[in-house]
Amino acid sequence: MARAALSADSSNPRLLRVALLLLLLVVAGRRAAGAPLANELRCHCLQTLQGIHLKNIQSVEVKRPGPHCDQTEVIATLKNGQKACLNPASPMVKKIIEKILNSGKSN
Repeated sequence: MARAALSADSSNPRLLRVALLLLLLVVAGRRAAGAPLANELRCHCLQTLQGIHLKNIQSVEVKRPGPHCDQTEVIATLKNGQKACLNPASPMVKKIIEKILNSGKSN
């Protein structure tokens, strides 16, 4: 009986270690999957698209260069909820931004 109690006590630290390791893996997995951080200081757009059809765009966010990133970033939120980075130098993206700005002025 004392032996069973000892083996149960010795497995608790092992169980605790396994639980902590699993917790760390879950947290690391969420970060790797792109979970946003409020104080993240890096560019969001690693790859950009030359353009996307205007009817698929719900909103557009333009981020100016700053300490977090040395380039202008154009992030489009699509109607299906996905986000896409657009090339701000692309003529099609410039037209999209112009149309969005003009539609805001007419309201």
